Amino acid sequence: MTSVAVAMAGTIVAVTPRRAGRRLGAGNACAVFESGKFVGPAKVAFAAEIVRSNEAIMEQPGLAHEDPYGAAWLVVLKPDDWEAAKRLLTPGTDVAEPYRELMREADFEGCGS
Repeated sequence: MTSVAVAMAGTIVAVTPRRAGRRLGAGNACAVFESGKFVGPAKVAFAAEIVRSNEAIMEQPGLAHEDPYGAAWLVVLKPDDWEAAKRLLTPGTDVAEPYRELMREADFEGCGS
């Protein structure tokens, strides 16, 4: 979850993370988001087991807007193969330009203050 994605989705009305103990394959959803503009999955890039899920965000979906990088975490994963999983993750420094392009394409001016 990012502040840009949350802002573009509109008001998040529900977030349903998958439960701890569930196994996920690459490309499976670890959570589902619902807003006035969007209903869709948050997908994982690698096979893993969910170790913990954030119950608080189910009760308070507004956390997605208030604290997308902190209190609004979704799940804690234990990858089946950490070395392979690590190669699929994108460093934060590589994310900025693709987000700028997405914002340009969507004519999205920003997240506000």
